[in-house]
Order: sequence, then structure tokens, then C-alpha cells
Amino acid sequence: MPQKLLSNIRVLDLTNVLSGPFATLHLALLGAEVIKIENPIGGDLARALGCLPELNKKQMGTSFLAQNANKKSVTLNLKFPEGKEIFKKLVKTADVVVENFRPDVMGRLGVGYNALKEINPKIIYCGISGFGKDGPDAMKPAYDQIIQGLSGEMAINGDERLSPLRAGFPVCDTVGGLNAAFAIMAALYYREKTGEGQFIDIALLDSVMPLMGWVAANLLIGGQQPVLMGNDNFTAAPSGVFKTKDGYINIAANKQEQWESVADVLGVPELKTDSRFQERDTRKKNRKLLTPLLEEKLTQKETKYWVEKLNENDVPSGEILSLEDALNQPQIKHRETIKSIHSEGIGDLKLFNLTAKFSKTPGNIDAPPPKLSEHTTEILKSIGYTEEEIKSFKEKKIT
Repeated sequence: MPQKLLSNIRVLDLTNVLSGPFATLHLALLGAEVIKIENPIGGDLARALGCLPELNKKQMGTSFLAQNANKKSVTLNLKFPEGKEIFKKLVKTADVVVENFRPDVMGRLGVGYNALKEINPKIIYCGISGFGKDGPDAMKPAYDQIIQGLSGEMAINGDERLSPLRAGFPVCDTVGGLNAAFAIMAALYYREKTGEGQFIDIALLDSVMPLMGWVAANLLIGGQQPVLMGNDNFTAAPSGVFKTKDGYINIAANKQEQWESVADVLGVPELKTDSRFQERDTRKKNRKLLTPLLEEKLTQKETKYWVEKLNENDVPSGEILSLEDALNQPQIKHRETIKSIHSEGIGDLKLFNLTAKFSKTPGNIDAPPPKLSEHTTEILKSIGYTEEEIKSFKEKKIT
């Protein structure tokens, strides 16, 4: 059996909903033992979120299932002194702690980084929040859409008819989670060399803004305000979405030779020498004149025909798939991007696998998302608690 990249790494995951669980999912898929520390009443808030009420009632909502494979669930109420003591014992055995509360919450509970590093100097502590641990907005509440608006991301989406426009999925939460996973891996590497743990401060606002690098650079360096372009690509023309006989096609003719191939494939070679379209920058300025001329030809045949012809001539192009078709396309199946795993009481679940492919240490889904408190007894026994003590904790609602 292939070695796991993060085998023997223990992660205490106090996170809820998306940004934190998405970060620790990647650690779990790489082989880390990720122990979800959940509130005994309800657990992770995502357990009740999803499109299937029957799963929400079972505290296994689809939103929870999406990013909690390979993890263990321990319930623990940190407001009880006994709960804090249990958590501190776990910290002694752990490598990483991840939480996504507001910056002051863990400190007020007496289990912030300063307290935990006294217990375990090698601990890597990652705090994920909307705005980071300090600054004028640090204590403000934040959800994904709030951050989308404050980051400028919504302001550059859409066109003159529809803007501001949010992304169709929680892009700030997921990117924040990826940033946290990346940072934790880097801190583990540093600790391997020095033996030192450290605190990692991840802000969703910080995390998403570099994704707009090209657009932001045009403003920060070039002084050019972003232009609302909808489905057009601001870097080139023709590059964007175009109508066909049966729908739409994405064409990305970003190089001069690709533009010339488009004109040839569509049967309009005269456009190559048209002064309005001959050179790249002129073509970009005249894209509203160019698009109808291309669509006049594109609407004569179906999308699949044009995709095949353009790709044959080294012009990147593709269909615009529905989500269902995208999830079921042959390339995704070949890459095993989605894996099926059985969950007792629910059935077979289709979940996203690790998308980075390692030749020597591949990641994989090995276990379904845990039921609430499924591993409490196992984990507490592993740090020395007896059956009687664990039963008492349960009766007192500490676990």
C-alpha cells in the first residue's frame, strides 16, 4: 500500500461549515489523522445544511458530507473545565490545531495559541477568519458573500446589465481553505527542519484578492480601471463566449496565429487583413464589431462541430457544460476526480477526491464523513480516559 504523505500527523479540527473543513479535508486526504472537535449539540453547523431534509435530520447534510471524508468526530464542550482539560491533553499529542472562529474566541476560552504552545511548543496553530486576527475590521462577522463584496470580486463580475454579481459558489471560503492548507503544509516543512511550531493567521479577504492578480495589476501598476466584460476575456479577442446553432462555445484565441486559424476555420479569411481586426490591440478595441461577424458563421453549425474543428487547428475551444454533464465527463472519470464511498445508513456517496496526483504518496478517500461523536470513545481512550470517565463526560454533556 502506498505511503501517505501526512501519515503520523494529527490535526485537531475545530472548524465549522466550509473554509476550515475544506482546509482540513486536504490534510485528511493526504493521510493526516484529522479529529473534528465538535459541539455535542448539533456539531458542525454544516451537518444541518443541504438539499435533502432527511439527511439534515440525521446530522449528515450534503454540505457536511462534501468536505469531511477521512475525518474522525469527537464531541467536546470547551466551556466546561473538564472539556478544556481533555482538549489540552489532545493538544499534547497533536501536530496541528485549526479553527475558524472570530479571532478572540479561543483566547477567551483559555485555549488560544499562547496557551497551547506552552503545552506543546511544536504545535502549528492555524486560525481562519474573515479579516485576520488584527486590524480595524478583525472582529466583524463575515460570510463568503460579504467577503466577495468587500474584495472587489463582485464588482468585476457580470456586464453593464448585471453587476455586481457574486460567483456561483463560495469562492472566498474555498480559496481561504486552500490557502490555509498550503500554509499548514509549509509550516510542517519548516518544523521538520527546525523543530519549531508557529501561529498561522489566515484571512478570507486576504486569500481571495490575489486571485484577481491580472485585473488588479492593471489598476495598481497601469492605472486602468476594470471594465465589465461579462463572458469576454479582456486579454484577447476573439476570446470568450460565442453563439452557435445549438447553444454556446468558449473560444480562446489568445495568440495571433490562433486568431488567424479562427478566421480560416470559419471561412472568413478576409478578416485577417481587415484593418479593424488585423492586430491584437486593435482587435480588442473592436471586439463588438468582430463578434457578430464570427457568430454569423458559428450559428450555422452545432457547438460540437466547431469545438472539434477549432481544436484540430490548435485553437483552444470547448463546450459550456451543465454541472451534471461536467461532473460526468470522461476526463473527470479518467482522473478519478470523484470517488464513490459507502456510508452506513446513507448509501454510496460521490465525493471529490484529492486532485493533486502524487506518484509516490497518493491521496485518497478511505473513509466516509463521520457521524457526530462517532470516534469520541476511541480518541479519549487513546489519551488515557477510562470507560467510566467517558460515560460520565457524556452524562454531564461535556462530550
